[in-house]
Amino acid sequence: MSKILITGGTGLVGSSLEFDNCVKLSSKDCDLRDTQQTYKLFESLKPDKVIHCAAKVGGVLSNMAYKGDYYHDNIMINTNVLEASRRVGVKRVLSFLSTCVFPKDIDYPLTEDKMHDGAPHEAHYPYAYAKRMLDIQSRAYREQYGCDFISVIPVNLYGPNDNFNLENSHVAPALIRKCYEAKINNTPFVVWGTGKPYREFIYIKDIAKLTAWTLENYQDKGPLIFTSSIETSINELVEIIAKCFSFDGKIVFDKSMPDGQYRKPSSNKKLLSHIPDFEFTSLEDGIAETCEWFQKKYETVRK
Repeated sequence: MSKILITGGTGLVGSSLEFDNCVKLSSKDCDLRDTQQTYKLFESLKPDKVIHCAAKVGGVLSNMAYKGDYYHDNIMINTNVLEASRRVGVKRVLSFLSTCVFPKDIDYPLTEDKMHDGAPHEAHYPYAYAKRMLDIQSRAYREQYGCDFISVIPVNLYGPNDNFNLENSHVAPALIRKCYEAKINNTPFVVWGTGKPYREFIYIKDIAKLTAWTLENYQDKGPLIFTSSIETSINELVEIIAKCFSFDGKIVFDKSMPDGQYRKPSSNKKLLSHIPDFEFTSLEDGIAETCEWFQKKYETVRK
């Protein structure tokens, strides 16, 4: 039976993945930014397959405030994990990228072949370039060493076990926390930006199913976007979350805060060519499950 190592095993993606003979790695087990620590760990575990989810991640404001940290930490983590995998003969590495790798100015929808066609958005360019290099390193190792290293690009993830810290979380968990706290404190629900931008969201349970399929079955060398291709405005997302919590207070859009990119629709044509019958969880159902989980776990969630 193959031994599977999951980096970032306690994060949103890693915690959702379940395999037989699986080792989930957290930052407490190894600092993947440290080259020697990483090599030593991989030599000890000798995994057959690796799902690489570990990364320094955050929202728009965090990316803008800590540009150097986001570049350095991610470039070191990715470089070390892939090189350690090559050294110990890992049979397959599946790495998680992000849609922020795509250029700011691009013809939509986003497709896998457009990743390197221009500069990413200035709000998160250090993180985006570090993630792009993960694709480059995977490709270079395939071409020189014959390594079976692939990558996937999920759209905005959400679900139980997410990070709800308002300084470095993504949009869905941040809004869920803000709405719930506005309700229990009887204060306005304050939303950053205008509410007009559109995003695509994917429930973590869908990611787990797609990851398991891709690890075992995907034979293409290029990246694969994980998306339903359904766009939702931030305003619509706010309304869904407010309904889940039965929030009837005041909703305020703080237009002094940045919106980020207005929209970045992506294509799931390639994904559906491989898994044509895949059924995505609706945003309403996924958010409802996440809000219910958050309310029950409020005291202990990552925040």
